[in-house]
Amino acid sequence: MRPANLLMICSDHHSPRVLGAAGDGVVHTPNIDALAESGTRFTNAYSASPICVPARAAMATGRYVHQTHNWDNASPYTGAEAPSWGHRLVERGHQVTTIGKLHYRQPEDPTGFPDQLIPMHVLNGTGDRYPLLRGDAPIKTTARDPILEAGPGGSEYTRYDEAIAASAVAWLQAARTDELPWALFVSFTSPHFPLRPPAEHFERYVDADLPLPAQWHHDDWPQHPAIAQMRRLMMLDTPFDASTFKRARAAYYGLVSFLDEQIGRIIDALHETGLAPDTRVVYTSDHGDSVGAHGLWHKCTMYEESVGVPLVLAGPDVPAGRVVRTNVSHVDLFPSVLEAVGVPAQPDDEDLPGRSLWKMASEPDQRRVVFSEYHANYSSAASYMVRDDRFKYIHHVGFEPQIFDLVDDPYETRDLADQPAGQHPRSELRDWLYDLLDPEATDAACKADAADKLEAAGGVDAVLADGIKVKYSPAPAAFAPEYPDGYQDGDRPAAAAHGQGERP
Repeated sequence: MRPANLLMICSDHHSPRVLGAAGDGVVHTPNIDALAESGTRFTNAYSASPICVPARAAMATGRYVHQTHNWDNASPYTGAEAPSWGHRLVERGHQVTTIGKLHYRQPEDPTGFPDQLIPMHVLNGTGDRYPLLRGDAPIKTTARDPILEAGPGGSEYTRYDEAIAASAVAWLQAARTDELPWALFVSFTSPHFPLRPPAEHFERYVDADLPLPAQWHHDDWPQHPAIAQMRRLMMLDTPFDASTFKRARAAYYGLVSFLDEQIGRIIDALHETGLAPDTRVVYTSDHGDSVGAHGLWHKCTMYEESVGVPLVLAGPDVPAGRVVRTNVSHVDLFPSVLEAVGVPAQPDDEDLPGRSLWKMASEPDQRRVVFSEYHANYSSAASYMVRDDRFKYIHHVGFEPQIFDLVDDPYETRDLADQPAGQHPRSELRDWLYDLLDPEATDAACKADAADKLEAAGGVDAVLADGIKVKYSPAPAAFAPEYPDGYQDGDRPAAAAHGQGERP
């Protein structure tokens, strides 16, 4: 494969099911769909961890969360944990630019991404410390708000995303073509809540017949104790009325269409500047969103809507119109970026768990086991996902596992953990997990790190004073209103914009 430029586009919270190319007959995503039609779409792509900060660290380093210890949203990537693909490209003289959300610690850190335009990093360089409390945390009252507040009007995040798209278009218009291939990482916040898309995108769906997600009705909610605990801590154990549920789903769909519109602006610029023939494109998300499935909203679980991500490749040497069912993961991005621009792997990268997506796009579908892990909010202990070509095994520390047959039950409504059909995959995939790590020891190591961070933060009371009222990381100050959406009562901490200037 010849070296070429690389444009990687990332979103936040995009469920792999809410995409026209994936079979959703209602959502309007013409630009991502066109990208998939011109390239290759992976049907079984997974986040390394279904929450922002750990997922983004894995995307950068090509390593699992338990290897880098970027456990949760209070453990942002600093560059010291492991090299990023940015380090490898910059070392070889390639231009690497990021635009938008990174969710690392701060722009001054040696993350391998020295050219950051309008970056968004974790709050105050420490991130959301509420996850440090884990199962001992009080119910987070703000977790219910995004669904209750859903509706039209836009937010600081949609303003920020419009600026990200404009900045990417300007960058492409000025891009040089007479040097080594470049890499541009464009990272949006949509469709992350607040669930307030611009009015035209909300109105498209508010009266539409949206498909209902699996186990959306409270009579059908799964009652596995780990899932029930998460639902309780998110204040989701009381069902939403039909009108609220419908508005929230319409708003989410509206944000997906808004995101697609921004992506279209960038792809149009790629063609208008003549860069398209020499540029490979990747589109993915950091994780998905439940959007009401299984009685859940947000991310944080190993259900497909949450841990799955859309993944599309396009550009030179990418098979057109292909759909690949081989399981893939965020950890596959690191070797894929290097191969795309023609940078050889370094000896220190030989133990990376990922494979080139470009190669898998051209190979026949194959059985491949993928892994994800979760150590963060609303959970008393870790959960781990191991998935092969048919079965998904979810190991919950301290609770019984869950097992789903994704061929016969793609929407995960029948747990086979105590059924005869589930015993062989339970044994086989459990053995795979224990060959990779010790689940209980890994959970203990995470909790020890959390205890140290909690002490450094001033203890439980100090964390609660800030953490319980944070709804989400604020956008850079230039895009935030006087009373930010991300905080109750407009109470933005004085240092909220730390590390979020125009450039490092």
